[in-house]
Amino acid sequence: MSEVILYDYWRSSASYRVRIALNLAGIAYRSVPVDILKREHKSPEHLKRNPQGLVPALEIDGDLFTQSLAIIEYLAETRGLPNILPMAPMERAKVRALAYAIAMDIHPICNSGVVAHVMEITGKGEEARTGWMKKFIGEGLAAVETMLQENQGPLCFSSSPTLADICLVPQVYNARRWGINMMHFSRINGICEELEKIEAFAKASPERMKP
Repeated sequence: MSEVILYDYWRSSASYRVRIALNLAGIAYRSVPVDILKREHKSPEHLKRNPQGLVPALEIDGDLFTQSLAIIEYLAETRGLPNILPMAPMERAKVRALAYAIAMDIHPICNSGVVAHVMEITGKGEEARTGWMKKFIGEGLAAVETMLQENQGPLCFSSSPTLADICLVPQVYNARRWGINMMHFSRINGICEELEKIEAFAKASPERMKP
C-alpha cells in the first residue's frame, strides 16, 4: 500500500479535523506542511493539489482528496472509521447538522483569507480581525451550544466520537485562541474535556504539530 500523505497547516481547523479522523482510523501518515503565513497554499505546486488553494489535501489510495468533510467520509467508507455517522437516517442528519453548523457556517467566514480581506477593507488591522473572530465564532458556538442541549450524552451525540465531535474540537481551539468567553458553554466545555482525553484527538492538536 502506498504512503499516505497529508498536506496541511498546523493551525488549520480543516487540517486538524482530518488529523483526528486519520488517528481514529489508525492510519499512519506523513505530514507535509503547507505554510499559510508564507502563502505556500497559493503556490503553483499546491494549486495542482488543490485548485482552491486551501488545506488540507490528502494523498491516499493513489488519488488526491480535498475538502475535510469529504475526506473524513471517504475514510469512514473505505477504512471503517468507527461510528462517526449513525446508521439511522434521522440520527445521521442530526450529527451532520451539528458538524455543518461548525464547518460550513462558523469556519468559512473566519477563514484566514476572509479575515485578511476584512482587515484590508476596514483599515483597522488586528482590531478588526479580533473583533470579527469574537463575533462570529462566539455567536456560532452559542447556537451549537443550544443544538447540543437536545442530547445529554457525554459527547456531541453518543458515547463515541462522531463527525460533530471531530468538527467541534478544532473550532473550540480557535475560540480559545481568539479569547472568546467560553464560560457559558457548559455542554461544549464538558464534551471537549472528554474528547481531549482521547489519544486520537490529543495527537492531532496544533500544539503537538507546531513546527
